[in-house]
Amino acid sequence: MASLLKVDPEVKIKVDSFRERITGEAEDLVASFFPKKLLELDAFLKDPILNIHDLTQIHSDMNLPVPDPILLTNSHDGLDGPNMKKRKLEDCDETFQGTKVFVMPNGMLKSNQQLVDIIEKVKPEIRLLIEKCNTVKMWVQLLIPRIEDGNNFGVSIQEETVAELRTVESEAASYLDQISRYYITRAKLVSKIAKYPHVEDYRRTVTEMDEKEYISLRLIISELRNQYVSPVLKAIHNTSLCTSPIKVLEGAGARNS
Repeated sequence: MASLLKVDPEVKIKVDSFRERITGEAEDLVASFFPKKLLELDAFLKDPILNIHDLTQIHSDMNLPVPDPILLTNSHDGLDGPNMKKRKLEDCDETFQGTKVFVMPNGMLKSNQQLVDIIEKVKPEIRLLIEKCNTVKMWVQLLIPRIEDGNNFGVSIQEETVAELRTVESEAASYLDQISRYYITRAKLVSKIAKYPHVEDYRRTVTEMDEKEYISLRLIISELRNQYVSPVLKAIHNTSLCTSPIKVLEGAGARNS
């Protein structure tokens, strides 16, 4: 006969207290927070800033004017030939060492402020969804009965709910990665514009990227709203199965017998 696992009574009290706290938080999330957040995000989607149809309104000034062509001549420098010029440049290299930089004539190149404002509103919502889904996922995991108690439809609902919440967490985290990629990709393109200011395609690519990010941000907010829907409906419709899967089915079997 296998010996029972001995747990320190003080530790058991703390674990039980933790379980009760998570249960209370999760039940409040499912019953109150999730539905309110769903409606809040739905209202946010109707905000005028997210319903711009003419995407040229979100374009931002590159702040990088196209410089005038530079005409080089050696006559005023006293350089009579290529060898003399080469020797002079070599002497300068030996004397002055430093890092080559691009001088921005109009100061720092700023981000697209309209998109930054939207991103700063979206990022807290993403983080909040991840945290709250993690709490509900932990709650459902704590409710899954022991293996020897047997498996049934209620337990499968619990496991399916956990898997869905885990997917929501993963997708929400990918939104943060998408925002980071937008910033780094845009920075590289703007650097290209600074280096090749006469190439119009680089400038067009930045505006195209800003338009794409605007559409993506609206889609992210829509997905955040939708991801609050599925866990809420599943938890509400299957509350009894999630909290006491075995007891519910045993009661149903007794009534049918």
